[in-house]
Amino acid sequence: MTTTTTYIAFLRAINVGGRTVRMERLRALFAELGLEGVRSYIQSGNVFFTTDEPDRAALTRRIEEHLERSLGYPVPTLLRTVDEVAALLAAEPFKGVEVTPDVRLVVAFLSEPLPADLAVPHRSPKGDHEVVGADPGAAYVVVHLRDGKWVTGELFGKAYRGAVTSRFLHTTEKILAAARKG
Repeated sequence: MTTTTTYIAFLRAINVGGRTVRMERLRALFAELGLEGVRSYIQSGNVFFTTDEPDRAALTRRIEEHLERSLGYPVPTLLRTVDEVAALLAAEPFKGVEVTPDVRLVVAFLSEPLPADLAVPHRSPKGDHEVVGADPGAAYVVVHLRDGKWVTGELFGKAYRGAVTSRFLHTTEKILAAARKG
């Protein structure tokens, strides 16, 4: 008996920095891999699909290799099941954080756990962001806007070698709702 899993692929480097990919094309690239029920949500690289592939690491490599061959640049891919994203949100990782017009709540999906020596909570030297929590697959970041802008920088220091792609908390909630509509 095989088990079918619904994944959300959180892609990095899609429709940023002049690298434009139409969602029709992105869905087609996933379908070319034999993945079923391929759908996308908004233009920032969120793809839903089902598969009976039991090896998530092998599936991730296969997707990343296919996207790089097809698009001509690396596309780090962070796969999470619908249940994993639901559990992440149900844990209320930002509980108690006061949201103001200058604060954004961000879920940073990680390919590798944060370095063991990164103490959480962790505040950046300039105070523009703080990591308020983390688990092996995600870090929860409070961004403090400067003049209305998110000043990007290294979230976790130079020691972190994994891939990261971030979504605002409210966007992550919408992505989960869209994935559940199946």
